[in-house]
This record gives sequence, structure tokens and C-alpha cells, in this order.
Amino acid sequence: MAFTVQPDSFRFANEFRSGVAGKRVLITGAGKDGGLGQAFALAAGLNGAAAVGVHFHSSYSDGFDLVSALRKLEVNAFPVQADVTNLGDLWATRSYVIEQMDGKPPNLLICNSGLTEKGYGFGRALKEIPDEPLAMRRARVRQHFIDSLHESRLVLNTKIDGFLAMTHLWAGEAVYHQEFLQLIYVSSRQAIDPGVSVPGYVISNWAVLQLPKMLAVNLGQNAKFVGAACILLPFIRTSMTDQYAGNPKVFGRWQPRMLEPNEAAEALLQLLARPQAELDKGLFELMADGTPDEVDVIWKKVGLEVREEAMAWSRGGSLQFHGQHRAVKK
Repeated sequence: MAFTVQPDSFRFANEFRSGVAGKRVLITGAGKDGGLGQAFALAAGLNGAAAVGVHFHSSYSDGFDLVSALRKLEVNAFPVQADVTNLGDLWATRSYVIEQMDGKPPNLLICNSGLTEKGYGFGRALKEIPDEPLAMRRARVRQHFIDSLHESRLVLNTKIDGFLAMTHLWAGEAVYHQEFLQLIYVSSRQAIDPGVSVPGYVISNWAVLQLPKMLAVNLGQNAKFVGAACILLPFIRTSMTDQYAGNPKVFGRWQPRMLEPNEAAEALLQLLARPQAELDKGLFELMADGTPDEVDVIWKKVGLEVREEAMAWSRGGSLQFHGQHRAVKK
């Protein structure tokens, strides 16, 4: 069991409190000590949230410690244990969460659950081992193939299936209760600027970028009850990234040093304090510049532009279909 962070580092200026003050907040993937979800939970609780749901799956020990620490700080916090990829498990939390929030659903949901690969050579042949028998190499390559793809599938399932399930569950409750819900999807800068060795991570974070617009289209006239936005974060020092914190080759192309969890949480609250009209369906990239001793952090709005261009060879020989017969235009 562990709770090693300093809570006071999560108390921010009054101007940043409005995005969470009085809100019923649910944060997925918030159990890990020193993690990003934990940072968001502390930031919400210590800046005026009415209730904070701390979700975790396997990190239950750290998760309960966080809830205990928040309660000692007079924050109305409660634990939520569920596997976000297990729909039965997730559905079972519905009535409990609403009960803990005095009969109402969350009105701020931060989808933060996620994993990353340990790193492997995606699409690369394994290095040869001198004098290795061919049968041994085949067995080694097969096992590497299976292990690598299993790891990627876990990442994809947690991020994509988990975010879809949480959205479907709580957006539906927002419409039913006619209580506005703000959704924040945590993505990564690697979604638009991929790094090596983490294909599942990159693909899942790219898919997340489509959720706000897709949700608005599906809700139709009920879209007024749900607002959604994505944040694309740079490298944050957590248990998943701490081993790379001293290696500028990993994060140096983006930032002078890794951001600390409390710094990322403060930046999120700065964004949440903006008017809802600015946030809705937006993709927001967090940029860090400057020096390791003095980092400047700003937000940029990301636009995903789709360009379509006719191909001359296809236009000149377009296919024409008449009933069940096909003809090629001359």
C-alpha cells in the first residue's frame, strides 16, 4: 500500500478551480500511486469537487490509499473497482456510483485508463543469435510474435473498449437525467507524432481522437447534454515512464524534461476552466518548451483535416454500373 505524493502540490490558483468546483467527478485509471489518474483525482478533490470517484482495476491497494488520503483531507471520495473492458463488471458500478453521488450521475468524467507496451520491434525481424539452431529460432520468433501482439491487444482493449463503454454508460445516464456531462478523453501526442515500438498505444490513442465528434453525431438533439474533448499529452513522469525520465532520446524531441503529474493536472484544470463552447468536440495538445529548470507549458488546438483528391486515371476510366451489368466508361 502506498501514497507517496504531496497533496499540497495539487492545490491550484482560484482561476483554475471553476472547471471542477462543485462537480461530481469520476476518473478512470486513478488507482496507481504516482500516476496521472491519481493526479487528476487529487486535483479535482483539492480544488472543490463535490465528489470524486476513484476508479481502479488491479491497483486496488494504491486506489484505497488514495481514497483514504482524500477523505482525510475532507474530500468526498469513494472507490470504484471495475475492469473497463468487462461490460458486466462495468455495468455493476452504475447504481453504486450514482448512489455515492447523491442520486445523480457524474457531470465530469475523465477517461484515463490505459496501458502501454514495454517496447518491441514492430515489423522487424528478431536479431540473430550466432549458432542458434533453425528450429530454436522459429520457436523464439513465434513466441515473440504471440507475446508482442497479446500486449498490443491489451492496450487496444483497455483504451478503445474501455472508453467506448464508459461513454455509452455515462452519456446515456446524462441524457436520462438531463444533467450535463463533460467528458475528457486522455490521449497522447504520440497519436499524431508516433514513436517507435508502441503500435497498440499509438493506434488506440489515435482512435480516441474520433470519439468527441462521433458522440455528438450519435446523440443528435440530445448532444446538448454531453460535451466531449480530447487532450493529447506529452511525456509525464509516472510509473510507466519513470525509467525513461533520464533518457532525453526518448522525450527530448518533444520537451526539455518530463512533466510531473501535478504539472499535467494543473494544465488540465486550466483547460477545464475555459468556456464550454471552446472545449466542445475539441482536440487539445499540451506543449512543453523552455529549459529543464523553467518549462513553459501551453495548449494548442489540433485539427484533423481530411483531404480528398480525385485520381486522374480513375476519373478517366470510371466504372459505371447499370442494374446487374458493369460497363467501363470510354
